[in-house]
Amino acid sequence: MVMTEMFKDRLADVIRRPLITEKATRGLDLNQYTFEVDHRAAKPDIKAAVEQMFDVKVIGISTMNPPRRSRRVGRFSGKRAQVKKAIVRLAEGNSIQLFPDSEG
Repeated sequence: MVMTEMFKDRLADVIRRPLITEKATRGLDLNQYTFEVDHRAAKPDIKAAVEQMFDVKVIGISTMNPPRRSRRVGRFSGKRAQVKKAIVRLAEGNSIQLFPDSEG
């Protein structure tokens, strides 16, 4: 598996957080999970990170890197942080538990 040199020793830095939106929740039925990832990460990095962190088999990855959004606060203008989304499709029978069972 080809990986970029940047994330070779620290795959845990590739995935920032899972995205829980209405569209991402619909993808859970198709065994697709959506994550916010580092904008410099390539598909092999994302695949290696998901397989190592969650002990699953990844069969496909789609990435989206939308343009940065502008933000104004009073007279100050700036840019929001760059966000890259990755939709990860897992092999049949694999799953990631995003919501731990809460017993109370």
